[in-house]
Amino acid sequence: MRLPPFNPYIAVVIGVIAVSTSAILVKLANQAPAAIIANYRLLLAVIIMAPYVLFKHRNEFSLIQKKDWILSALAGIFLAFHFILWFESLNYTSVASSVVLVTLQPIFAFLGTYFFFKERFSPGAVISMIIALLGSVIISWGDFQISGVALFGDILALLGAITVTAYFLMGQQVRKRLSLMTYTFVVYGISSATLILYNIVVQNPFFGYPTNHWLVFIALAIIPTFFGHTLFNWALKWLSTSTISMGIVFEPIGASILAYFILGEKVTWSQWLGGTIVLFGLFLFIMSTARKSKVTISQKK
Repeated sequence: MRLPPFNPYIAVVIGVIAVSTSAILVKLANQAPAAIIANYRLLLAVIIMAPYVLFKHRNEFSLIQKKDWILSALAGIFLAFHFILWFESLNYTSVASSVVLVTLQPIFAFLGTYFFFKERFSPGAVISMIIALLGSVIISWGDFQISGVALFGDILALLGAITVTAYFLMGQQVRKRLSLMTYTFVVYGISSATLILYNIVVQNPFFGYPTNHWLVFIALAIIPTFFGHTLFNWALKWLSTSTISMGIVFEPIGASILAYFILGEKVTWSQWLGGTIVLFGLFLFIMSTARKSKVTISQKK
């Protein structure tokens, strides 16, 4: 294998910093509904990707089978509702709680493979899942002591983790048959179309937002998407999935630091304790499943 043009570990570090900005950017667009923020993030990403995909990969579209279109459509719908739920959670709970709970996605993904594909877990994986879920209970309990509204935000974040898991499970077979860019373009396109329809139904206004909100929409489409997940997927050529997954586990730490300096959000004792337990459980889980599984890096954040 040829040498990478630059250090893939540096690419992962840049990617973690990039995806850590996602929740912060959503919070900054506080005058726009969650579904509108999600709508423009995906729609602008599709527009940016379109020239490259249609020029370089246009022949792939004729090879997509009917089953793959159906699975891609389902993946796109689940991704749309993931964004609605996760972005909405940030209106009720802190960045630290929301991002930590959404980061539980790998555990939900492997639970999905257990129920749908009968994959078995090692005792270490089961123990690590219990540890991570215990941490999430501590976070939610602490937030409930603050207010029921914060707990509602935690529930939305957990539902966001579940819906992005469904997105992952629906699309994993299609992803094997298409290039990364084509698959991403198709799913993002379907997801943005779903969000447009959703916003029309609930009568969210598409325009009339401050200039800084439009800058946030553009930043969301570029920074966490292309400087985040695109770099993760590029690094997969040289690094193992478990290495990159462990890097992504640091996203809640980066997001919490940015939230402290940019938004003035402080981390409570329950968030520190619960978050530490969740991240420790996720590290154990990734290590215990690294030999058995090949986990595609999620396109969610």
